[in-house]
Amino acid sequence: MGVTSTELGLQLQAERTQSSVAISSRVLTSGIADQRSRTDRAVEKFRTAAASIDSGSPELRTALNGVLSQVGRLASIRSGIDSGRDARLDVLTNYNRVLDSVFLLYDQLVAVPDLAIYRQAAAMQSMGSAREMIARENALISGALIDYRLTPREREAFGEYAATRRYLHARGLSALDSELGRPYRDTFDSTAFERFTALERTIAGAQGNRLPVEAQRWKQTTNGVANWLDQLGVASSNTLSQRARSVATGIIVRIAVAGGMGLIAVIASIVLSVRFGRRLAGELATLRSTALDLADVRLPRVVERLRLGEEVDVPSEVPPIKVGDSVEVGDVAQAFDSVRRTAVEAAVGQANLRRGVGQVFLNLARRKQILLQRQLTLLDGMQRRATDPDSLEDLFRLDHLTTRMRRHAEGLIILSGATPGRAWRNPVAAVDIVRAAIAEVEDYTRVTVAPMPAAALDGAAVADITHLIAELIENATIYSPEQTTVVVRGDLVANGFVIEVEDRGLGLSAEEYAVLNERLASPPEFDLADSERLGLFVVGRLAARHNIRVILRGSPFGGTTAIVLVPRAVLAELPSHLALTAERVDERPLEPPARPSGGLFESSMPGALPRRSRTAPVPEPSLSVVSEGPRDTGDAGEAGAGAVAPAQGAPRPRALPRRVRQANLAPQLRQESSSDSSEPSPESSPEVDPPERSPDEARALFSAFQAGSRRGREEENTDLAHHRTGDKED
Repeated sequence: MGVTSTELGLQLQAERTQSSVAISSRVLTSGIADQRSRTDRAVEKFRTAAASIDSGSPELRTALNGVLSQVGRLASIRSGIDSGRDARLDVLTNYNRVLDSVFLLYDQLVAVPDLAIYRQAAAMQSMGSAREMIARENALISGALIDYRLTPREREAFGEYAATRRYLHARGLSALDSELGRPYRDTFDSTAFERFTALERTIAGAQGNRLPVEAQRWKQTTNGVANWLDQLGVASSNTLSQRARSVATGIIVRIAVAGGMGLIAVIASIVLSVRFGRRLAGELATLRSTALDLADVRLPRVVERLRLGEEVDVPSEVPPIKVGDSVEVGDVAQAFDSVRRTAVEAAVGQANLRRGVGQVFLNLARRKQILLQRQLTLLDGMQRRATDPDSLEDLFRLDHLTTRMRRHAEGLIILSGATPGRAWRNPVAAVDIVRAAIAEVEDYTRVTVAPMPAAALDGAAVADITHLIAELIENATIYSPEQTTVVVRGDLVANGFVIEVEDRGLGLSAEEYAVLNERLASPPEFDLADSERLGLFVVGRLAARHNIRVILRGSPFGGTTAIVLVPRAVLAELPSHLALTAERVDERPLEPPARPSGGLFESSMPGALPRRSRTAPVPEPSLSVVSEGPRDTGDAGEAGAGAVAPAQGAPRPRALPRRVRQANLAPQLRQESSSDSSEPSPESSPEVDPPERSPDEARALFSAFQAGSRRGREEENTDLAHHRTGDKED
């Protein structure tokens, strides 16, 4: 960079002098064209050197950019000269600006770590700048000698050049030492330099636009001084370079000594580091493997055993970490042992706390369950004895609230990890389980049960499945509008029995359904801080207990559909004691005991309510439900001849109301079967309208029906109204 910038400065000075002559004579010679070519080559070399510099101080980069920006103006400067548009002083000022940027770059190139040499280099830089001022004076006067005219502005600029030159010579000479400054002092005291300064003062002090006569000796005087100053500059630069080389050699020697000692120190530190590093690496590897085994294997195993309620010997399960003799590693191991001990103690305390909370839940739930069962027994007896409809309604509401309280008590038992005590020996129909679950929901009136196929579930799983379905139905009623209904459907599928609970609420997003289904599929450990979705936790626990799949998804109506898939292992055969058979029998009643017509009479069945009898016409032959057993087919064949009693040995207990075929149709719509042509036609018997029942008769009839159906379920061990069994009352 220094060589190319120096060459660029010399070529610019030469082009400036020739341009001053050309702008004065208005003649472009071949010499100026050759000089411009040399200047362009110097510019290209400088740009190549500048592009190769990829580092440096910000000041150096700024100076480089300044030189590149100024040399880019050469084309416009030359255009002003060739067209004669610019004056002589303007052309010289433009060249001076380019050279000023080059000298600013020179200042940044002086970078010597020795202070004395740096001062001498700065003084030499001042001498070079003074030489530039002489070159500017020479360029200005060379152009003025063409017409011997010097404008006032040019004379003023010449005076500034001369003053700057004197200042730079004085500053540089004061900074140079005796060896470098002696040649310059001898030069400044010489006769040739005195003639130059005298001629300089004469031109600067002349008046008018004409050059003084003494200006004819300008080139002769100035060229000798300039050449001598150039020789002094080269000699002084060589001397300064020799000094810099000696300083550089000393610096290199110091660097070599420091580098050698540093290399020895580095080698020694590497040897020591390798020896101690191997020992520390072994101890750290042992510590790392022990810590990983403790964090990934031992602690999770201890926590899992504590969560399952097992007793754990903490010192044997989580032994202390053994390390080497290193103090630092020993301190780390001791700190890790403290953390391990604290973590295990916290896990043990947490497990004991969970176990204690579970026992509290279990004890409270068991006590509450016993009281609620006794309350249900009392309510059942009160319902059997009550005959007032309002009292029965209040008792039913109280019974419903007690049933819900029992479900919540069972929820506490499930949260504690225990199993509720209710169970059945015999299989229970799926529709009865769904009805029992609906009976445990507060807003049961909004629940609609679709027809279900005949399917039964194992009695051991009835209580849990009833509780599971009740939680889902209650969730559907809570999170759906009050005016909507909740539909419960069931069906047999290839993998078991499916129960769907569908509401018409707002529903959830796909992400929320995914999170809930994940929790239902893999129920997490119960967290006392997470009490917002206890029902979801209970459902997950019950489903996992019997391998039941519970899936939540969006409903086409905008709500949520809960799908419960009961596996085939839980299904059982539904026992059947009665068979539906179609048989045409005579509907003429047997000889009943004499009773007052239209009045109340005592039922022969124990515990039955009084029933009201009424006189009714003999109905037409109908289809009836009879018990399985032998039948006398001859009775059915004699149905058209009159009333026939049931077959011998066929029991006829508590006959249900019978449907009369085509009794409610108009006479024109009634049809007679070809196989029953011997039966009397309804048209042949007079139409007799039965008398309308009074409210008391209707109430007595439904009370008797309720009592009879309850006794029938108790006799067949299928009563699920209060979840009672023949072998367990809890």
